[in-house]
Parts: sequence; C-alpha cells; structure tokens
Amino acid sequence: MTASARLSAAPDTVILLHGLARSPLSLKRVELALRADGYTVRNLAYPSRSGAIAALADAALGPVFAAAPADGPRIHVVTHSLGGILVRQYLQDHGVPPALGRIVMLAPPNQGSEVVDRLRDWKLFQAVNGPAGLQLGTEADSVPRRLGPLPAGTAVGIIAGTRTINPLFSALLPGADDGKVTVVSTHVAGEADHLTLPATHTWIMWRGDTVAQVQAFLRNGRFAR
Repeated sequence: MTASARLSAAPDTVILLHGLARSPLSLKRVELALRADGYTVRNLAYPSRSGAIAALADAALGPVFAAAPADGPRIHVVTHSLGGILVRQYLQDHGVPPALGRIVMLAPPNQGSEVVDRLRDWKLFQAVNGPAGLQLGTEADSVPRRLGPLPAGTAVGIIAGTRTINPLFSALLPGADDGKVTVVSTHVAGEADHLTLPATHTWIMWRGDTVAQVQAFLRNGRFAR
C-alpha cells in the first residue's frame, strides 16, 4: 500500500473550537459523540480572552493545517460562538486549506452582536470578554462584518438558538435570539445550510438534538429535516 493510500484510509479528523471565555469541556458531549462515530477528535483549548481574533485564529488553527497533507484525511471543524469567527478569520487570511472538510458553527455571531455594541465601554464587560470579545460588534468595521462571505469551496452549516436565559441581554437584541446573538446575525453569505433549535447560547452544544445535527452535517453536508 502506498503512503497516499494509507493516509486516505485513516479516519477524518474533527477540530472542536470552544467559544469566548469557555473551555474544551463545553464541547465534551460533541467530542464523545464524534469519537463514537469513528472520527479522530481534537478538542482544542485556546486563550479566548487574551488576544485579538486574528492572533487567536492563527494560534489555534495554524498548526492544525500547516501539518496536514493535502492527500490525507479531511479535517472538519465544529465551533461554538467565537470559534466560528476564528475559522472565518483564518480562511480569509490563509485561504481554504486543501485538507479542509465540512464546518459546523453553533450560535456564531457572524454579523456581530448588539450586546457588544451596548456594553463594550463597561469595564466589567471588557475584563470578562477581553480583546476578541470587544471585536464582535455589529458596526460595519467590526471583525465579523469585515470578513465578508464565506470562501467558495467551503461547506458550512449553521445552528442558531431561539431561547434565552438572559432577559437583560435579550432586551438589547432585536428579533429571535439565544440570549447573546440574534438568529439573523448567525447567517453568513455562502452558508450551505442553516437550522434553528430551541436552545440557549450557553447550552446549545449540550443538547442531544444539536449533537445529532452536527453528526448529520459532517456525514451528509446538510442537516436532517
């Protein structure tokens, strides 16, 4: 068997990227389900409160794709919240890696969040969310808005939540929301599929129906209806 054939026979890898001020533990249920499906899973930790988005994206994803052979197994990515913006930033800065497979974003602020617009000047908000959190507003020069459409050739599925446990934040958000991001703001031009679930921003990744939909998109390139 050639080296190329051995690589192609290996299982696909799934990279998990947690959200702002979270940890790999927040995606543990997703990790366990995908391992049971036979994927190689890397549930990455990155210092989400300690740097700007571009630096975090390079630090988290650069080593992953730099070491990935073009003829090897595909590398899929599943993200929560800020993690989705890191992927978009990486793709804009470096292009689409040859090894990239499918991407699932859970509750991504793809058009920013009005919560950031209203609270970014508060010292406590700055301390809790760090530099990256302050870049997630909805103004035209915010990072999510400047990133633009998804690159051609990417397969991205997005799951948005429609329930909230934070009425204070929801009062700042127009329309259906998950307590931190509106459903409308999760959309991005070029997405392959979009789905809403009765989930909150904080706990969307722990729901069984969320996990099942992640599995469906990675398997088929679309969510199960």
